[in-house]
Amino acid sequence: MLCRVTITERQRSCFAAHPDRSPLLVVDLDVVRQRYEDLVAALPGVTVFYAVKANPLPELVSMLVELGSSFDVASIGEIEQCLAVGAPPERLSFGNTVKKADAVRRAAELGVTRYAFDSECELEKLVAHAPGSLAFCRILCDGFGAAWPLSRKFGCAPDVARELLLEAARHGLRPGVSFHVGSQQFDPAAWDRALATVADLRAELLAEDVELELVNLGGGLPGTYLEAIRPVDEYGSDIVAALRRRLGPDLPPEMLVEPGRYLVADAGALRCEVVTVARKSTTDEHRWVYLDVGMFSGLAEVMDEAIRYRVLTDGADRPTGPVVLAGPTCDSADILYETVDYQLPLDLRAGERLYLQSVGAYSTTYSTIGFNGFPPLDVEVLG
Repeated sequence: MLCRVTITERQRSCFAAHPDRSPLLVVDLDVVRQRYEDLVAALPGVTVFYAVKANPLPELVSMLVELGSSFDVASIGEIEQCLAVGAPPERLSFGNTVKKADAVRRAAELGVTRYAFDSECELEKLVAHAPGSLAFCRILCDGFGAAWPLSRKFGCAPDVARELLLEAARHGLRPGVSFHVGSQQFDPAAWDRALATVADLRAELLAEDVELELVNLGGGLPGTYLEAIRPVDEYGSDIVAALRRRLGPDLPPEMLVEPGRYLVADAGALRCEVVTVARKSTTDEHRWVYLDVGMFSGLAEVMDEAIRYRVLTDGADRPTGPVVLAGPTCDSADILYETVDYQLPLDLRAGERLYLQSVGAYSTTYSTIGFNGFPPLDVEVLG
C-alpha cells in the first residue's frame, strides 16, 4: 500500500538541511497548534487536557501551555515537566489509575486536585493523601471500532464504580467518572455508547444524593494513517449531541477530553533509510525491506500492526510489489508489517530514503535508549 502523503514544507526544508541524519523525526508544531484550535472549536464547553504521554517534547508542551491547554499526566515526572514550562497545577489531571501512594502524596503537595482511580486500593490512597480532591472513577467500555481497545488493564464495571464513588463521597472526595473508547477510534458512536452507561450510573448516584462533578470523555480521537477518518468537527458534533442526549441539559460542572494522538500524530514525519532488500526464497513474492528504524527505535505502535503508518518514497512513480517491512535490530520481534499489504518500488535499493507520515505520537518516548547499541530516535522540532 504505497500512499502519497503530505509532508509540510517546513519538514521538507528540515530534511534537506540535515541530509546525513537518519532516522530523523521532524515534528512541526504548527500542525499541533491547528489541531488544538480545531478541537476547541469542535467541542465547546469541554476542556482539553492534552495526554502528555503521547509526546512529551518540552517545546510542544510549552506551546500548549501558551494556547491554554490543560494536561493529562501519568506520573510525577510528567507533572514536574508540565509545571516546569508554566502549566499551573490546577490545569493538571493525574489520569493514571495505577499510582504509588508517594506519587499521590507528592502530586497533592504540588497542587494537583484531579485523580483517576478504578479500585478500592487506589481510592484508599486518594482518601489518605489527596483529601478533598476530585476523584474520577474510570469505567469499562466496549472499545468497538478502535484500532487499540484499552479496557483490559484500566477501568472497572459500572456496578463497581457505583460503590467506589459512593465511598469516595462518604470520605469527602468530589466524585467524577471517566472512560476511554479505545485508541484510534473510528466510530464516533462509541462516545454515545459510553455516555449511556455514564447516564445510568449518574442516575443511580443521584438516587443516593451524590452528584457527579466531572465527566471525562477520555481520548480516542484518531490520527491520519492508512485508513480514512472523519474530520474532527464531525466527531465533535456527534459527541456534543450524545452529551445532550445522555446527560443534558444539566451537564456536570466539569467536562473534559484527553486527546493525545489526535493532537500530535500528524505533526511528525520520519525519514529513514533502506538498509537491506532481500528475498527469503526464489518463490517468495514478498521482498523483505529492512529499515534503519524499527520496533525498538520509535515504532512500537506497529505492535500487532494496529497502527499503520503511511509510507512515501522519493522521486517519481515506479512499478511496485509487495514487501515485508522490518527494523534493523537482532530481535525477531522487530518486524513492522508482514500482513498489511504494503507495496514499494520493485527497483528499491539499499541506501534509498523512505518517509513515514503521522509518527508524532508515541514514538520518541517509545524509543530504545541503547538496545543493540542503537541510539534513541533523533528529533528536530519546528516551533
